[in-house]
Amino acid sequence: MHLRFGSFPVVVGSSVDMAKFFLKTHDLSFVSRPKTASGMYTTYNYSDITWSPYGPYWRQARRICFMELFTPKRLDSYQYIRVEEVRCLLRDLFRSAETPVLLKDHLFTINLNIMSRMVLGRKYTQEQSLSSGAPAAFVSQEEFKEMIEEMMLLNGVINVGDLIPWLNFLDLQGYVKRMKMLGKRFDRFLEHVLDEHSERRRREGEAFVPSNMVDVLLELADDPSLEVKLERHCLKAFILDMLVGGTDTSTMTIECAISEILKRPETFDKATEELDRVIGRGQWVEEEDVHLLPYIEAIVKETMRMQPVAPLLVPRLSREHTTVDGYDIPAGTGVLVNVWAIGRDPAVWDAPEEFRPERFMGSPIDVKGHHFELLPFGAGRRMCPGNNLGLKVVHLSLANLLHGFKWRLPPGMTVEELSMDEMLGLTTPRKVRLQAVVEPKLPSHLYGA
Repeated sequence: MHLRFGSFPVVVGSSVDMAKFFLKTHDLSFVSRPKTASGMYTTYNYSDITWSPYGPYWRQARRICFMELFTPKRLDSYQYIRVEEVRCLLRDLFRSAETPVLLKDHLFTINLNIMSRMVLGRKYTQEQSLSSGAPAAFVSQEEFKEMIEEMMLLNGVINVGDLIPWLNFLDLQGYVKRMKMLGKRFDRFLEHVLDEHSERRRREGEAFVPSNMVDVLLELADDPSLEVKLERHCLKAFILDMLVGGTDTSTMTIECAISEILKRPETFDKATEELDRVIGRGQWVEEEDVHLLPYIEAIVKETMRMQPVAPLLVPRLSREHTTVDGYDIPAGTGVLVNVWAIGRDPAVWDAPEEFRPERFMGSPIDVKGHHFELLPFGAGRRMCPGNNLGLKVVHLSLANLLHGFKWRLPPGMTVEELSMDEMLGLTTPRKVRLQAVVEPKLPSHLYGA
């Protein structure tokens, strides 16, 4: 489908064949990004992984992600962090048993804690710092949550100035003003983080050993062999990408999975049967157990099929003229891949509007960019580099939430009243946050309460 967004042509691919055309067959032709106000003002002038245009800097950034930040060895070294924070989530829910809880608040806290400890080395918001005994920071957890939500919204809005450049100076919708304010708020926080880490490096001198991703980035910034020098603003853009992306997307996926399960109790019964049989009721699920739980993995795939966190992926930009089925796609054309439509295509899926994890039992389809029927992380060179980390967090959290608790809607609320409506943005969070009641179903000493 060809559209015009103001002054710019845009094509939309909504089928498996078109997704393969854009993301695999001609991936290199469509590997760049459009230049938007959000990329300029919220990611340090396109200095992050997500919005940086194709070229030497982006290629280097991609190598850093795959060779330094998200290697299997490094992710495994942080496993204890993920386990500790999931245990905290389970303990907090145990303490809130039999009373309605806003699940997203709990999920956001655990995912922010995980990403903060992995990326920054410690918890940085005021509530987190107080609970861990670390130095207090100057941003509250609620404020940080609001900043992340604003980031995802502003990176997905249709800004008139992006589409009709000569109107940009008017900022008709006020989005650019909000982007600039948000950029300054994040910058204060990130300056604080870098100052603290740089001071530790200086203090420890030759004895310094990197213990988190910021430490790794600071060492890379001093590497004279890099093709493109990593300036301070580049480090801040990297950190921002990991914190925001890792916190927001995992939270949304788990919330959607629990919502779908509440609408379909037989799914919960099948998950419980698998968990009791494989894990038993005397222990929690560990990361190495996940591959023994195919039904839990199927629930995650089905959630990502029906509720992809980025329904149109991140927009791409064609670098050169390309032809598809006799149609010309000129250089400079924007490209959207509609994975939401592909996930609900009746030509691909049987009963696509129904939540059926069973469809993935015994199926070779995975979510790692090899099967174009299911692309929650995208595919090709621009595929999300943190997909393995995201899957680890989602699988471990969801498996233990289903293993440790029975889930039900608050008294007086029916399944029909459970809203799955979404809000606009680069990702699409729920308009109405899920409220649920949990009932512990394992021995109380396991919850550590």
